[in-house]
Amino acid sequence: MENGSELREAKETIIEHDGQLNGNEPANLGDGFTSSSEWAEDGILDTDSSIESKPIDYSTFDKKDFVGLLKEAAANNDFKRADELIREIKPLFDEIRQRERTEALIRFREDGGINEDFQYKGDEWDQAFDIYLKSIRENRQRHFRELEEQKNTNLQAKTNLLERLRQLVDGEDNEHSLRHFKEIQKEWKAIGAVPQNQIKTLWANYNALVDRFYDQRSIYFELKELDRKKNLELKHELCVRADRLLELDKINDAVKELNELHHEFKHIGPVPIEDKESVWLKFKMASDAIYSKRDGIVAKVQDELQNNLIQKEKINEEVAAFASYETDRIKEWNQKTKEIIEVQKRWEEIGGVPRAKTRDVNKKFWGSFKTFFHNKNVFFKKLDEERSKNLLLKTELLNKAIVLKESQDWEKASNELKTLQQQWKEIGPVPEKQREKIFLQFKEACDFFFEKRRSLMSEEEREQQENLTKKEEIITSLEKIAEGKSGALNEVKELQKKFMTLGFVPKRALASVKGRFTDALNKAISSLPLADQEKETATLEAQLTSLRQSPQGDKKIHHKEHHLRKQIAKAENDIAVLRNNLEFFGRSKNAEKLKEEFNIKIVQAGEDLLHLKNQLKMLQASA
Repeated sequence: MENGSELREAKETIIEHDGQLNGNEPANLGDGFTSSSEWAEDGILDTDSSIESKPIDYSTFDKKDFVGLLKEAAANNDFKRADELIREIKPLFDEIRQRERTEALIRFREDGGINEDFQYKGDEWDQAFDIYLKSIRENRQRHFRELEEQKNTNLQAKTNLLERLRQLVDGEDNEHSLRHFKEIQKEWKAIGAVPQNQIKTLWANYNALVDRFYDQRSIYFELKELDRKKNLELKHELCVRADRLLELDKINDAVKELNELHHEFKHIGPVPIEDKESVWLKFKMASDAIYSKRDGIVAKVQDELQNNLIQKEKINEEVAAFASYETDRIKEWNQKTKEIIEVQKRWEEIGGVPRAKTRDVNKKFWGSFKTFFHNKNVFFKKLDEERSKNLLLKTELLNKAIVLKESQDWEKASNELKTLQQQWKEIGPVPEKQREKIFLQFKEACDFFFEKRRSLMSEEEREQQENLTKKEEIITSLEKIAEGKSGALNEVKELQKKFMTLGFVPKRALASVKGRFTDALNKAISSLPLADQEKETATLEAQLTSLRQSPQGDKKIHHKEHHLRKQIAKAENDIAVLRNNLEFFGRSKNAEKLKEEFNIKIVQAGEDLLHLKNQLKMLQASA
């Protein structure tokens, strides 16, 4: 009966979980053990993949930085982390590589090449990236190939142990049998993982042979019971150790150690049948507490990650507006830059987001962020180009001003410098480094000229004022001659000559003094004791003298001559018309009276014509 109950016990204790057979745990595992990964032979839980780590900002990385990350990953054997790194950085590296290839193709076309002849090999970082990527993949393949080979080796080793155990079970019992049995158990426990499809069969055969060993050797029953009690004590110790794991601050450390405890619990031999369920439940309760704590932390972290995702999505909506921002003012660009930096600080203060959303949410933020600064760089690059052009234009104006500052042609140079100053104002700003220097040089050239002109103008103003005083004295002398009616023509001509030889007067008095002089001169000549013909001749000579010595005198005399010729032609035509009309008056009743009137007009017109011709002769004679 005892052997039969032990056989039933062996059959009951063989259970399947996650493809493995365990001779200790009950079939009903409870609600806390639903994840197959919790019971994998190589480990219960991968805690690093459950809690989101803070994502790395790759926005400032260049190809050299990415190669450095890949080189570091290639030097380690953490293939899971390497795979995650490759998934994150390879699209970013490929994007940079494609952009450089496109730029190279554009340059190739600009140099006259065609698409069919274009070849792009990349630079040293492209080659290094591909080499490290290939190295990681080859190492990973070799690693898993070695794992499979090791599992096959372990399978063969466990198969050999099963054969040894079967021979021991089927062989004759002796005092060494139990020792050999324990050695086989120890070796079995030390052998690592085997191919997944062989686990169930191996454990079934192993546990069946173990139960057969105990069932067929009644002589060692007491020893078996003692061994089971010892196993019970060991499992109780594992329960106590599992309870203490709750005191650890880091749940990852607790779960990792719990994995090791489960491995030990699994490989400890059978316990008394009446204690099997209770010790397992005790160990399970301790495990459930750890998993519950872990699940709570994971849930809390997931809630935080989800909340972070909501906050970052709101910031993404906010920063999207920066991507389309445009202005032509430097101050507004700088203000907007401060705003987006503040947004970036808020973004970085927020923690991680769910792993599945990390790439998309980061891509949206950094895409808008980069677009803003790209647009800003384009603006300032264009601004620098415009300012460089402005610098060239202002340099040309400066060179002209430097030449003009030594000019003695005051009026012309003054006007040209004023024009240059106006053009200077119309040209936009120049680069900040040259702004003050070129402005001071231009201002110095202008100030040099105008200061020299002002000092000279002060002297000229004094001279002009003196000339005005002298000219007013001459006008007074002419007015006295006109009042006294006793002067001589030579005296009047001498006064006119003095007046004409004097220099400029202030502009404010130019028209007034000129008008007064002409009026006084004409009055003085009219007051002289001369015949009318002499007065007329003297007056005309005075006019010609004034015209000749005035600015553009030759042109004015020419105009005077042209005007006299027109008047002569008109006078001659008028006389011809009068004489022609006179011939018709013979047939009229009042002919005599009309003839007399027309003869008077003809005589008067003839005198006027003679006067005009005399003026023309004098004008031609003085030329």
